[in-house]
Amino acid sequence: MVATSTATTAVPLIPRDRFIERLLRCLFGLFLFGLGISMIIDAELGAAPWDVFHTGVSELTDISVGNVVILTGIALLLLWIPLRERPGLGTLLNAVVIGLVVDLTLPWIPESDLLIPRALLMLGGVAVIAIGSGFYIGAGLGPGPRDGLMTGLTRRTIGSWPISIRFARTAVEVLVLGVGIALGGSIGIGTAVFTVGIGPLVQIFLPRLTMKPA
Repeated sequence: MVATSTATTAVPLIPRDRFIERLLRCLFGLFLFGLGISMIIDAELGAAPWDVFHTGVSELTDISVGNVVILTGIALLLLWIPLRERPGLGTLLNAVVIGLVVDLTLPWIPESDLLIPRALLMLGGVAVIAIGSGFYIGAGLGPGPRDGLMTGLTRRTIGSWPISIRFARTAVEVLVLGVGIALGGSIGIGTAVFTVGIGPLVQIFLPRLTMKPA
């Protein structure tokens, strides 16, 4: 999912100020994130790279997409151990809440065979994910499991070459996308739109939704 957070080693499990507000903003953001995923999947124009993987695993195993999201998040948290990443409360919530919301909302989103409604649904899903990212990252309770994997990799090297966040994100998402395609995940124009559009949109919303110091 969106890798826009900084390194997590300094993120406390419980923040020092306005905890209830942070928690509510985090949960609201995660709800929007899950809703956006459902909108993009239901548009059937291609999912985000991680969701190509999630839908591919779901097709192969008959496990619901939401449960695949949860299981993937938990598995990625295990990879945090050798990377010495420290999860925040938001990290743990991210691993569970998004998947629950996907399974909750996916059956309720109306389907259409018409291209324009599907395109609008896909574009709306990308925007909703960007806004959700602003809320949950801006709450300051810790990055998601996928974000921490990428920031953890940036503290490693390949030989004598340091790994940049850009390289880490690209390499991980290309790998995940390739596995998802091989498993039969949904790929299409929506995949390209998400990949190109999510970064600039998060850059717009994140500063506006980040909680300022008290």
